[in-house]
Amino acid sequence: MEEIRIPKLTSKQVEELCEIGEKAARDYISSKISHRRVSALDITIDAEGAKPITVNVDIEIVLSPLMKNYDAKGLVNEAKQKAFNAIEEYLRNVTCKSKE
Repeated sequence: MEEIRIPKLTSKQVEELCEIGEKAARDYISSKISHRRVSALDITIDAEGAKPITVNVDIEIVLSPLMKNYDAKGLVNEAKQKAFNAIEEYLRNVTCKSKE
């Protein structure tokens, strides 16, 4: 990911950033697999530091035994990318608003 020059985020903005990333990942997974086929789903997004901010996305998924041939690892990687894309867009919007 490229470096985005952003102002120091407030605790509310960090919370929003994490929520946006989690929603993007969850929505992506839901768009690919019925929730009935997911036995367990845990999405954790951590944001550390101020300038620069470091964001970690961790997704653990356990699929139903009926999905034994499904590429869960690929799904997780794609969902992480969707989360990072949403976070990056959020940060770009924060940057634009801070320049106003």
